[in-house]
Amino acid sequence: MKILIVEDEPISRRVLEVNLVGWGYDVTHATDGHEALEMLQSPDAPTLVISDWMMPRMDGLTLCRKIRQMHVAWYIYVILLTAKGAKADVIQGLEAGADDFLTKPFNREELKYRTRTGERITNLERRIRELANTDDLTGVSNRRAFMEIMSMEMARSRRSGTPLSFILTDIDRFKRINDTFGHQAGDRVLQHFADILSASIRPYDTIGRYGGEEFVVCLPGTDLPQAESIAERMRMNTEKAPFMALEGSEALCVTASFGAAVYTGNPLDTIDLFIKRADDALYQAKHEGRNRVRLQREG
Repeated sequence: MKILIVEDEPISRRVLEVNLVGWGYDVTHATDGHEALEMLQSPDAPTLVISDWMMPRMDGLTLCRKIRQMHVAWYIYVILLTAKGAKADVIQGLEAGADDFLTKPFNREELKYRTRTGERITNLERRIRELANTDDLTGVSNRRAFMEIMSMEMARSRRSGTPLSFILTDIDRFKRINDTFGHQAGDRVLQHFADILSASIRPYDTIGRYGGEEFVVCLPGTDLPQAESIAERMRMNTEKAPFMALEGSEALCVTASFGAAVYTGNPLDTIDLFIKRADDALYQAKHEGRNRVRLQREG
């Protein structure tokens, strides 16, 4: 689990870091709320924050409020580290969005168990989110969850000025597989195809099942030539993979077509228009004979 320490006082920050690392946590740190907010925008951001209350530029209370205003797909658990112990201060912190408090100077064992409480809660929240956001058959994101992630990544791309690419892919002649071997065989092909796609991406990329035999891939920080390379690798791996329709049967030759588009940060470019460009590229791939990658360069 990754933890972000937000503390401007070097000795206190070092003591926190030594203890947390010793308990097996992956620790990073910021010296104020502004720096912390930037770090929490990254795709692999920490899910637990231990922040001092009193800091320059942006204090811990303001940081809590800013975190609760963020649009992220995961819950960020916040422990406020403070010398304030009055009931009014605790209420103020809770209203700002803090989950727990640790009084300075902190007790080592108290830090350990309050951190573990935060870890349990974030793990439970992640598990609930996974169940709600996962396609039951293939284990990738369902359409609703994927669209939420796409919307957030488009907003991030606009803010940072970094490219965002999108791949729409469709298994070729999938209806023939269902008609010939049955829907159980078709399900096995969908599962295998999802596994191939998942093996071709980075930890912060996202795959979703768009519907039926269509899948979508979100690639943050990726331009169109890079997206083309990823899609081509997926296409080749699909073509070469032995797809077993039924236990003990001969392997099927399964192929897929891919359409890719890039988002350039145009505020007028909606998610629907972005997806349509990839869909147009996919249609072109199908029209030209299937089992190929095509790009939509407009937008």
